[in-house]
Amino acid sequence: MFHPFSEIPVDTVLPKLFTCPFCYTPHPLAVLAADQVRQYLETRTDWSDELSLGKMFGVLIVRDTAGQLGFLAAFSGNIGGRSCHNFFVPPIYDISLPDGYFRTEERSISDVNSQIASLEENPSFREAETRLTLMKQQSEREIAEAKTAIRQHKAQRDAMRSQPLSDEQRAQLIRQSQHEKAELKRLERQWHARIEAATEDVSEVKAEITKLRELRRQKSEMLQAWLFNQYVVRNARGESKTVRLIFADERGTEPPAAAGECAAPKLLQYAFVNSYQPVAMAEFWWGQSPEGEIRRHGMFYPACHSKCEPILNFMLQGLDVEPNRLRQTPKTELKIIYNDKWIAAIDKPAGLPSVPGKEHAESVYSIVKEMFADANGPLVVHRLDMDTSGILLIAKTEPVFVTLQRQFASRAVKKRYVALLDGILKTDSGTISLPLRPNPDDRPRQMVDPELGKSAITRFSVVSRAKGRTLVNFYPETGRTHQLRIHAAHCRGLNCPIVGDNLYGAPASRLMLHAAEIEFVHPVTNQEISILSEVPFDENSD
Repeated sequence: MFHPFSEIPVDTVLPKLFTCPFCYTPHPLAVLAADQVRQYLETRTDWSDELSLGKMFGVLIVRDTAGQLGFLAAFSGNIGGRSCHNFFVPPIYDISLPDGYFRTEERSISDVNSQIASLEENPSFREAETRLTLMKQQSEREIAEAKTAIRQHKAQRDAMRSQPLSDEQRAQLIRQSQHEKAELKRLERQWHARIEAATEDVSEVKAEITKLRELRRQKSEMLQAWLFNQYVVRNARGESKTVRLIFADERGTEPPAAAGECAAPKLLQYAFVNSYQPVAMAEFWWGQSPEGEIRRHGMFYPACHSKCEPILNFMLQGLDVEPNRLRQTPKTELKIIYNDKWIAAIDKPAGLPSVPGKEHAESVYSIVKEMFADANGPLVVHRLDMDTSGILLIAKTEPVFVTLQRQFASRAVKKRYVALLDGILKTDSGTISLPLRPNPDDRPRQMVDPELGKSAITRFSVVSRAKGRTLVNFYPETGRTHQLRIHAAHCRGLNCPIVGDNLYGAPASRLMLHAAEIEFVHPVTNQEISILSEVPFDENSD
């Protein structure tokens, strides 16, 4: 499992701190190790079809007990239905053993699924369900028709009562009304009895299906709880903890499915068990991108937050780890580019959140709250991603805030962003329409979802092309989270990620995305206001 480097470049400098798995630039040795893993994968023609669908791999640079420098490799999940393969480290717990408790209980749950399917697909049951459905529809139709006739007859009787009538005629109208009401009651009772009898034909089977579904739920929950108690992970201090307890302590929840099966925890576990010293780590994607997400073949990616963050936070205890740059917010002075009694516009630097977050004490909001101490409004009218720079509007009173937000909601505010894309666009201009929603398994990432996503529309135009990059203007018509970043990177968008996009592209010195211009109507003076901000990068920026 330990792969020594046959040759290390003479100018290689080992990192002083271990890789922050959630925000990193791959160390040259990690890149070298990943290249060796890729070469190995290309020899596994028996895996070609499966790997073409996409899988995450990881490498961990380590020193073994003799001080030799090498690497470990791992994959997320399994390959070919197995968790153990030569060349790669073993899983933290092998659920693929055919006679193990997990597979045995999994087969038991599958048996319950088969019983449910057998009951649901039984021809007699399906015919009885269809018959009951048709009977209900017919009863509703006949009862509705009877009620309509009663209303029509009542209208006729009311019209007749407006004319002179004998006592006998009036009595006859009353008898007619009573008869129709009685007939309606009889019709309703008849259909109720027929439906009740037909319901008995399906209720017993439905009760059995409900019972089996509850049994399946209980079995699944018990198996998941048992499984995550088997995943006992170590950290650099030599401490051990179950994955289930890790999630309970950090998030107060049960672990999500497949927690502990990703590449990074496997690598660290093997290193700690074998007393290897971790040096650096990286994960890369192999194959097609999952539907709706953005993964590029061969590109490095940070660890996921939903499954890995609590586990890695525990496992890295005892190691000197690089600080997470995404959570660093150095003290910032904001540049004011527009200011009057009601509104201000500031030039937000990249790396500063618009509003306070869990890990960020400082934000645009906290700074402008001190800058405009007399302001009584919510202040920050709209938001920019933390890594995006550019214009942010500040409202100094609540009425101004409300008016500006209405302009944003009605799409009356015009915005222009400038972005540097990693790739050459062939089209000079166009419109991207890809609906977006949060990725529940990997926040804060967003994903494309035609069914559940919210409408997201972006117009674009090319400014210039040079050195394999394209400078573009973006004109967003909607304001979804990460809209411009995904519309740039996704294969059904521009298929060219923004330079420096560590979530959907490759890391660089910064995210090359800048809110450069905004136009709106002043809520108090009713004048059209246009504000510009100088773009802090060009085609030659790194």
